[in-house]
Amino acid sequence: MSAGMIDRRQFLALGGAGVAWAASRQFSLAANPVETRLHGLSSFGELKYGPDYTHFDYAVLDAPQGGTFSFSPPNWLFNQNPQTFNTLNSYVLSGEAPPRMELCFDKLMVPAWDEPDAIYCSLAESVMLSADRNSFEFKLRPQARFVDGSPVTAADVVFSALLLKEEGHPRLALGLINLEDAVEIDEHTMRLDFNGEQSDRAILSITQDMPILSKAYYSKNDFTRSTIEPPLSSGPWQVGRFEIGRFVEYDRNRDYWGQDMPFQRGLDHFDKIRIDFFQDRQAAFEAFKKGLVRWREEFTSKVWATEYNFPSIKDGRVKKELFDSEKFPTMQGWAVNTRRKKFADPATRKAIATLFDFEWTNRNLFYDAYQRSHSMFENTALAATGKPGAEELELLEPFRANLPEVVFDEAVRQNVTNGTGRDRRIFRMADALFKQAGWQKRDGKLVDADGEQLAIEVLIRSPVFERLLGPYTDNMRAMGIDPSIRLVDPSQFQSRIEAFDFDMVGMHFSFEANPTAETLRRYFHSSSADVEGSFNYPGISDPAVDAMVGRVGSAKNREELIVAMQALDRVLRAGHYWIPNWHSTNHRVAMWDMFGWKDPKPDYFFPVERLWWWDSSKPGNSG
Repeated sequence: MSAGMIDRRQFLALGGAGVAWAASRQFSLAANPVETRLHGLSSFGELKYGPDYTHFDYAVLDAPQGGTFSFSPPNWLFNQNPQTFNTLNSYVLSGEAPPRMELCFDKLMVPAWDEPDAIYCSLAESVMLSADRNSFEFKLRPQARFVDGSPVTAADVVFSALLLKEEGHPRLALGLINLEDAVEIDEHTMRLDFNGEQSDRAILSITQDMPILSKAYYSKNDFTRSTIEPPLSSGPWQVGRFEIGRFVEYDRNRDYWGQDMPFQRGLDHFDKIRIDFFQDRQAAFEAFKKGLVRWREEFTSKVWATEYNFPSIKDGRVKKELFDSEKFPTMQGWAVNTRRKKFADPATRKAIATLFDFEWTNRNLFYDAYQRSHSMFENTALAATGKPGAEELELLEPFRANLPEVVFDEAVRQNVTNGTGRDRRIFRMADALFKQAGWQKRDGKLVDADGEQLAIEVLIRSPVFERLLGPYTDNMRAMGIDPSIRLVDPSQFQSRIEAFDFDMVGMHFSFEANPTAETLRRYFHSSSADVEGSFNYPGISDPAVDAMVGRVGSAKNREELIVAMQALDRVLRAGHYWIPNWHSTNHRVAMWDMFGWKDPKPDYFFPVERLWWWDSSKPGNSG
């Protein structure tokens, strides 16, 4: 994901759950007859759209078709390389694929962007659950086709599931870890069988994330290799022109088999989506100012506050707009690599976090644009607050002997400074924590028992972070640490984070409104700690964390999910695996005034290139 991939997936459940799946009304899984074929699934409660829905409410049926949506991904885009690409195979670990390749591939089901966790049949025409909820039978739409005209069959879906489980990118393979088998029943019917250890809601992630690949194509082409040959796909978009390192274009598939289906109707109005790649932010900004790129989300508060004063802004051809952020939990912070001995003690990690002066940074570098983050699931009911209640304690008590006492007290929050940039209190706090962890001062250097100075390298991929990190590393240096900021090229950055070759690195993630255990597994669970390519950048391996993720998977309702998530958040924050950064409540968007869109935006996703359209009457088209 997009950010897209907006990101989702995995984990292991503790005990059986009675999650409610829904069609046009709520069903209990225990009572749901096997022969019932459903058009959609949802974790908790009813589906918004019934079996006879004609389109999603956020779609626009009469929007004009045509034009190009051109943008450049932000240079901080974590989990994908936004500055170049060298492969069009985005489903294996090797190589760096461009954003939006997922638009080329159909999935069994698609999410509704105005519901927290509902998914609806797309490539699949219907889904049927087994009584034990370990098997899911999908009936495929017979009209589904790959772009070469060949049919998409049950054999392709079975092939895709088994191939991705064994050889796919870890972020997909981990989601299929509990898949026991995929079975072809007939040409248009297949079944996914699980081993019983998956959470009831695992299917939500799997069906909307797993791309359906062509068995015939990959019988002749090596799936595991990097390649610049566009793969055979079946989705609403297909790879068009591209130039490695410069741009990639996706062409709307005018013959897309699903274009008149309810899940697709009223989406994808542009003829082309073009992504331009730039080596630094300033070059990307200059391209936008010249109109070479037409849409931009601004992530640098200084630029937003001071640099949108060029002629096309003044004459109205370029506009600035704020759009509400999505209603799901997000996490942004610096991951501290606990695989390295020097960061093994939580007190060391807490001390490093203490040295960051957010209040001064927000005032002087961010123009007071942000709020401080404290939680892994910021700005939602899933974030822990105050002391744990009775239900949280019931989950946490079995692990009391191995958890810090603070887990059972007020939820951990980051320190607040006086904002002057000279708050000596943070140095006193950090000094006490470093001493607690066994570090000591010698000749002005912070050293361990062997006399080796604590060195911290912060890995970055964009020069903009040097300005931000400068005051932070100055505080580290004043503490006796040997800090450095390592700016590397995009390819090296990608390979290093996937191999966990860093001391500290900044990341940003978004989760589902109701996260599944399968998703959380990839970020926090011990099973992903040493899997290269996973999102578990700090290397978290804690039985209590594993158990809390499991309880998320076994939640029977939203209330139980919230309790389990709050307990998980409480344990993660006490471990100081991440140094939380900051968050905003909106998207800062600048655009050439040539687009139309429907208000309000969906609450749970903001895929502008699929929702907006080209409006030839707007002033941005005048020159």
